[in-house]
Amino acid sequence: MSGKEPVKILVNNKKAFFDYFIEEKYEAGIELHGTEVKSIRMGKCSIKEAYIQVVNDEIFIYNMNITPYEKGNIFNKDPLRVKRLLLHKSEIRKLEGGVAEQGYTIMPLNVHLTRGRVKLDIGLAKGKKLYDKRHDIAKKDQAREARKEFKIKNLG
Repeated sequence: MSGKEPVKILVNNKKAFFDYFIEEKYEAGIELHGTEVKSIRMGKCSIKEAYIQVVNDEIFIYNMNITPYEKGNIFNKDPLRVKRLLLHKSEIRKLEGGVAEQGYTIMPLNVHLTRGRVKLDIGLAKGKKLYDKRHDIAKKDQAREARKEFKIKNLG
């Protein structure tokens, strides 16, 4: 196989990029049960309110909502149960050291499939101030206007 494997993004956390500067990114596996995997593959997952903490040299995600699989009956788990993330010890120590600094947190960025496995991108993030958010909005507006003008020029 040549190049990179195709990655299919299932769930994205746009709010994380709007509210935080993402300093470093890591790809973590998630410890899941069978029906949870089926539900995530159908896109029935939310990471908007999710947060990540390091506890006893292990890393966990809280409030990641995975809607129960319709055909799962007794095998369905609690939708908001705490899930362990799978990272190397060195990566966990780096994240733990980053969180020890003032103003840093660990944010879930997106859930995707890589070679048939459910993965979670997490980032070491620092909160944005209000003026930073305004700057991002102004840049988006400028880009939108430029695309609009370009489209008008090319059509007319």
